[in-house]
Amino acid sequence: MLAAQFLCLPFADLTTTQLYALLRLRSEVFVVEQVCPFQDMDNCDQQALHVLGYRGEELLCYARLLPRGSKYDAVSIGRVVSAASVRRDGFGRALMSHCIAQCQQRWPDQDIIISAQQYLEEFYRSFGFTKVKGPYMEDNIPHLEMHLASRDNPQSDAHETALTDKIADA
Repeated sequence: MLAAQFLCLPFADLTTTQLYALLRLRSEVFVVEQVCPFQDMDNCDQQALHVLGYRGEELLCYARLLPRGSKYDAVSIGRVVSAASVRRDGFGRALMSHCIAQCQQRWPDQDIIISAQQYLEEFYRSFGFTKVKGPYMEDNIPHLEMHLASRDNPQSDAHETALTDKIADA
């Protein structure tokens, strides 16, 4: 696998080519591949930081980071997507690692929340996320609410749950 080059840009700094590529990738996967018509443009993109993973000129993976209060009561990572051609090649893992690092750098004392598709629970658990709620249906797909505790907030519920899970797994 060749390494991806990541950009993290506010909406206003996206070029029209970058915006088109990220919306196309989201549509290819979330609407067409998953056969799930939904309103992707939800007026949160303008508040988001957009993480784009490229190999050369090709957009391979993408996610958006939302500050606390824009959609949830915590920082969130959402619209996490990898092109079908690179799945299982490590780009999704590299993307999530980059997103978590960006969140921790920009919002160091904030927990991170995700609304994860249920079949990806173990993937997100491998990053330290813990299930808080669910499953519940979102756009006719089972989802889980998952949290990752801030490194600076060891008293958060997500941190306590993660510690309990690690002790139970030992």
